[in-house]
Amino acid sequence: MNTLQVKSIRSDDPPEAFPDIESVPAEADGLVAAGGDLSSRRLLYAYRHGIFPWYEEGQPILWWSPDPRCILYPEAMHVSKTTRRAFQNSEFRIRFNSAFSEVIAGCAADRPGDPGTWITAEMVMAYERLHEEGWAHSIEVWTSEGLVGGLYGLAIGSMFFGESMFSRQTNASKAALFALCRVLHENDFVLFDCQVESPHVMTQGATLIPRQRFADLLKVACSPGAPFTKWPEEPLNISDLASGKPVYALQ
Repeated sequence: MNTLQVKSIRSDDPPEAFPDIESVPAEADGLVAAGGDLSSRRLLYAYRHGIFPWYEEGQPILWWSPDPRCILYPEAMHVSKTTRRAFQNSEFRIRFNSAFSEVIAGCAADRPGDPGTWITAEMVMAYERLHEEGWAHSIEVWTSEGLVGGLYGLAIGSMFFGESMFSRQTNASKAALFALCRVLHENDFVLFDCQVESPHVMTQGATLIPRQRFADLLKVACSPGAPFTKWPEEPLNISDLASGKPVYALQ
């Protein structure tokens, strides 16, 4: 019986030490490599090549590239009539990059029936560093009670790589994703990368594509791979967005 061999990476190996994702055997179930570090150079190289870290405390850093890949075309996000009506009558206000640390902490917090998190302290430090460097971003949902939901991820070229989201009020994470997709669509982004399939994102219009198709899209969308800087500067009312008003006309 064959034993699965996973590529081992040392922390002093160059970022391009990852194997080509198409060389990863099907029985690896998307696991590309183990080890290395979470330096910005390695993380950015990984994302540009369809790879992301996902592991738990006490494990080595595990790097993944699922096949198929779960993605969402920004213009295809589905919002039900019920949710859209709720948005139009909601006090949700959307801000961008004003509370990155709070959003990643919200995503890392224990959830009812799901104790524990894969967002380790090491991961938090790495993505906060990427935020400071202009690569990682937060989309936040606020009410008079404070921060009630949001999501974070990376924007490279015309690709947004979603990492995690959280919600403390009904529809808060949907509002964050809806606002983000509106911004991405108005700026000609190719994809929102959902990474892996989940019932939540599939009901929002996500779909599955072959890993090789995803890799081909990355070659175009991430080149040139400059940080995205055109985030709305003022808070947006979700009711205005749900009514179809252009994002940048609201600034």
